[in-house]
This record gives sequence, structure tokens and C-alpha cells, in this order.
Amino acid sequence: MGKSSSGKDTIFKIVSTDLASIKPIVLYTTRPIREHEIEGVTYHYVSDSVYNDMLQNNLVIESRSYQTIYGTWIYFTAATNIDLENNSYMMINTLAGYEALKNYYGEDKVIPIYIQVEDGIRLERALTRERKEPEPKYEEMCRRFLADQVDFNEENLIKAKIKEHFYNNNLAECILAIEKKMVETLEKDTKQRQYQK
Repeated sequence: MGKSSSGKDTIFKIVSTDLASIKPIVLYTTRPIREHEIEGVTYHYVSDSVYNDMLQNNLVIESRSYQTIYGTWIYFTAATNIDLENNSYMMINTLAGYEALKNYYGEDKVIPIYIQVEDGIRLERALTRERKEPEPKYEEMCRRFLADQVDFNEENLIKAKIKEHFYNNNLAECILAIEKKMVETLEKDTKQRQYQK
């Protein structure tokens, strides 16, 4: 997790390839798909009615709504095809989503990987990305940027017990550090599972 334009999507794609034994969990959203995004890879794009059906069937682990100038957009994690007893997973999420997953599965089952980038660099990246859109939505970009300043403030990070930050100043170095942390966590988890058997 990390603020918008911190490099989460790029890092997620590379780590998913490098550490193929960790299965990706793709979040759901009711927002429209953007150019260059792929259904089932970037997100599962669903209608409000599909979200409501999943909610009524107790398939929604956590969700959050954003009031945008285009209406309400919902992002959520669904409890479909997640088997923590036999598999390890990786996903992109928000700090609130991370807290909800800890509450749902248990704190020992959810490991945070927090990616950080200096705000000026992040803003430049966001602007470059938005300019590539057929119809740039600069107001929404600014809303996301300002919301992240609140959502990921230092007080919230401390409250969530996130002590380790992975700085994405150099993509290759950041990925190496994240993969090292993930491999160490997997090895520790595998040993615990063997011990329990």
C-alpha cells in the first residue's frame, strides 16, 4: 500500500512475476475502467448492483467509498477464492483496507508493505499519468492526492503499527527490498506451518 502514484501497481506487477508462488488478489471497484487498465488484472470492474449483491451475500471483507466529482466510487475486497491455510497472497490496498483485513483474518496473517515516495515526485508522476488519459480528470487527481495526505498521515501509520517503509526512490532497489521482506516472511510462515503439522 501507499499513496497514489507511489509506484504500487508497477511494483505489484513485477513482484507478482518474480514471486509467482504468491497469488495476487485483485480488488473490486465500481469506478469506470481507465485506458490501459485491464479487467481482472488492475481491478474487477463491477456495477453498484453487483457490489450490493456481493454485500448481501456476505462476500465483502472490506470496502470504502470515495465521493468524487463523477459520483460515488466504491473499492472493495471480496472473500472469493482466498485460502490462507494453503496459499499466500499479495494485494494492493489502502490503510483502512489493511486494518479491515487484519480484523477479518487476524493480525498475524496480514503483513504490511508500505511504499513511500516524496510528495513532489508523486505529484509529478500523477500529473504525467493523467495527461496520458484521453480525457484527463485533474480535479479527481487532486482529490486523490489530498485524500492520501489524510489517509496515510503519520498518526494513522503509527496507529496501524506500520513501522517499516519501503522508499521508491529507485525502483529496482525498492523491489529488491520488498521481495527480500516477502521471502523472509514466507520462509517463516512455512516453518510455522510445518511445526504445527
